[in-house]
Amino acid sequence: MSKQIIVKQEEIKQVIQLASGEQLSLSRPLVMGILNATPDSFSDGGQYNSVDQAVERVLQMVTELADIIDIGGESSRPGAESISSDDELSRVIPIIKAVRKKTNIPISIDTRKSEVAQQAIDAGADMVNDISAFRTSSDMAKIVAETDVPIILMHMLGTPQNMQSDPTYDSVNNEIISFFGERIQFAVSQGIDKSKLILDPGIGFGKRLSDNLMILSNIDNYRQFHLPILIGTSRKSFIEMLNPSGKDASSRVGGSIASALTAVAGGANIVRAHDVSETVEALKIFQAVMESK
Repeated sequence: MSKQIIVKQEEIKQVIQLASGEQLSLSRPLVMGILNATPDSFSDGGQYNSVDQAVERVLQMVTELADIIDIGGESSRPGAESISSDDELSRVIPIIKAVRKKTNIPISIDTRKSEVAQQAIDAGADMVNDISAFRTSSDMAKIVAETDVPIILMHMLGTPQNMQSDPTYDSVNNEIISFFGERIQFAVSQGIDKSKLILDPGIGFGKRLSDNLMILSNIDNYRQFHLPILIGTSRKSFIEMLNPSGKDASSRVGGSIASALTAVAGGANIVRAHDVSETVEALKIFQAVMESK
């Protein structure tokens, strides 16, 4: 595969502008802490189902220096079935409202459903993380345009139900680049300012081990869009494929951190993490070494 033109880091948009007026600086890598309010997520399903448990975990991640909290109420693990909007709303809205009373940390709502996104924003969420990149809910783009919130657009081959059923690519990076180009064009056509977009190539979402490794080794290709890049590798199964341990997903801390550092070295601006404290520490060391050169 031919190399794309590499964009200098200073040419990447340096802030994420929230609708509130607050800005998230991209002068250093940001850590997005994960809060799954689900009974069936692949790593921490069922741990934060009550509002009190969820708020306690969010506040812990705040003390661990997370920059953003990503709250989701529907599992997107391979094979997961979709749930109703009512069920998803009942899981996430009380948590967002309770968290917002305790802290002003930016909140991302992890949802494919426009109704959930709208009510989450009304409850205090600052951005949307749509793993379907506008392909599930026809009203999602309209809501994002009207509320002026940032949105993460992720590449996924298929749906969570079928995405790992023999995914194939001629060139995974070229296909993701083509997908991003089309999705950015669509977003702008719907009245969304391009500066509100964040790109996620979707590690583990309709990807083979070789595809995940190819993405991580070629993140600089995605920088041609001059938009922030988010990478989510935390505790994912490709780590177990490379280092079979037979342990549960929560044990994959080392692989999660190694892949996060690899992503940042390649140009990622945001890493999504379960293990916030360890990830923040690793990134601080990494950045200090890079700045000393």
